[in-house]
Amino acid sequence: MSYRAPVKDMLFDIQYLANIEQVAQLPGFEDAGLDTAQAVLEECAKFNEGVMAPLNRVGDLNHPQFKDGHVSSSPGFKEAFAQFTAGGWQGLQHPVDVGGQGLPKTIGTACTEMLHSANMSFALCPMLTDGVIEALIIAGSQEMKDTYLEKLVDGTWTGTMNLTEPQAGSDLALVRSRAEPQADGTYKVFGTKIFITWGEHDMVDNIIHLVLARVPGAPEGVKGISLFVVPKFLVNKDGSLGARNDVYSVSIEHKLGISASPTSVLQYGDHGGAVGYLVGEENRGLEYMFIMMNAARFGVGVQGISIAERAYQKAVQYANDRVQSRPVDGSIAASAPIIHHPDIKRMLMTMRASTEGCRALALSAAAAYDGAHHHTDADARKQNAAYYDFMVPLVKGYSTEQSLEITSLGVQVHGGMGFIEETGAAQYYRDARILTIYEGTTAIQANDLVGRKTARDGGQTAKSIAAEIAKTESALLQSGSVAAKSIAKQLAAARTAFLEVVDFVVANIKTKPNDVFAGSVPYLMLSGNLIAGWQLARSVLVAQEQLAAGCDDATFMQAKIITAQFYAEHILSKAPNMGQSIVAGGASVTALPLTSF
Repeated sequence: MSYRAPVKDMLFDIQYLANIEQVAQLPGFEDAGLDTAQAVLEECAKFNEGVMAPLNRVGDLNHPQFKDGHVSSSPGFKEAFAQFTAGGWQGLQHPVDVGGQGLPKTIGTACTEMLHSANMSFALCPMLTDGVIEALIIAGSQEMKDTYLEKLVDGTWTGTMNLTEPQAGSDLALVRSRAEPQADGTYKVFGTKIFITWGEHDMVDNIIHLVLARVPGAPEGVKGISLFVVPKFLVNKDGSLGARNDVYSVSIEHKLGISASPTSVLQYGDHGGAVGYLVGEENRGLEYMFIMMNAARFGVGVQGISIAERAYQKAVQYANDRVQSRPVDGSIAASAPIIHHPDIKRMLMTMRASTEGCRALALSAAAAYDGAHHHTDADARKQNAAYYDFMVPLVKGYSTEQSLEITSLGVQVHGGMGFIEETGAAQYYRDARILTIYEGTTAIQANDLVGRKTARDGGQTAKSIAAEIAKTESALLQSGSVAAKSIAKQLAAARTAFLEVVDFVVANIKTKPNDVFAGSVPYLMLSGNLIAGWQLARSVLVAQEQLAAGCDDATFMQAKIITAQFYAEHILSKAPNMGQSIVAGGASVTALPLTSF
């Protein structure tokens, strides 16, 4: 089916929930108000609907080909990448002084969602390049910036991140790749890296790898890891390409989903050592790589939203077309399109409400990122940074976990036809399955939420968010509508459960760590559920005001209210029980003896 970018919903969130006009008051973003956002999003929609979306199924059926160390991308991808870079999309939210357009993350996030919805396999390539750009801007030397940034930003070259090894997945303390210092200040890098997304391909002439490795005498564990730039081709002083570096793809993986994205096993140093350049200082590599990982984690969360949107659109189309059974209310005397059946509506509403809630969560977080990096007031920067940091594991963890349910429901709406590959619904389910795993599993995001984002500050950031949610509850009750009262009731119950869990985490993390971390993923899911529900509740206040003022699009605003009420009554309503399982159920998670499993 054709993809239609949800520009109207994105602009609603950008205008009213992310407050784009406030973002546009930040230094450097003066020209990035609502008019700019609309123009950029509409142009982005045209590109993704017309160029990228038609290649999605093509890539799923025609995988990249590996031969003698070379990878040929899926048909049409190389030409599409040329159009992508010609449109300036790679540099959309990167600084002007390195060749980017300097737009805020608030706008960039919506564009990222469109690209991933249209073609997730393709979109992984620029997403990883974005991470390399951010890491070099913050931690790279001036020479590195001069050598690589402009060509990464304009899409002449692409980038990768190299962490995982056969024996070292999420536990990077086990990294064995080594880097030997040379007399000229470079290093020779040796080792094997696996699961390297777009680690080898034919869409550009050079690929810039960021690689974790150990130098001689480095401390054991994560404190002994350094970060290196290792280009596929060495770069001459005049910017031209030099000799081929000693890094080669020895295979690409055969995967459940995202099949058009070549995932390489890269071998470093089989022919004397790959030339690498130290980023920053020795033994601080993981610290620098976290810059890239944080960007990628947020990006993966947006992937979850994007694949959910694509699955929802396809399910709605099928539900309108598929004729099967008479409606239970007798409204139609013959077999009717299945969208008339209550349970189909329930599934579609679940898909719709969850997707819109996660989108609102991500865009509000993006606005906080912009404030954290560009606000002139130090306290405002600190508050925005705290909110964004708290949101990253939720955007990544909650949105991707929801995408599994949403894409599964998409298959269910199709019935038996959903299990048949030719209908296309199964691809979204397969593609979504990796999202809760790479760039840190949901459990890793949850551990981050518990340890760094909740316990470290005694729950203060979490409680400050809860205080803002309480203000929204009051506003809903004051508005007086039936929907607003229902939403306020569910929001208050979820907020109360959230605060009980926060207190439980802070009080028990040192004395009962197993009990706390046994509930870490449920805590993440409760938190994501609450904050997505809060953002939808905020949208109700806006929609009611717009309707009272006689807005032009009453149908859209009414749908906003109905969708938020459904979310509150069918999804947010699960939060109190989740809270109880966290606070009271930790012991039963770990009680069974290991020999009994």
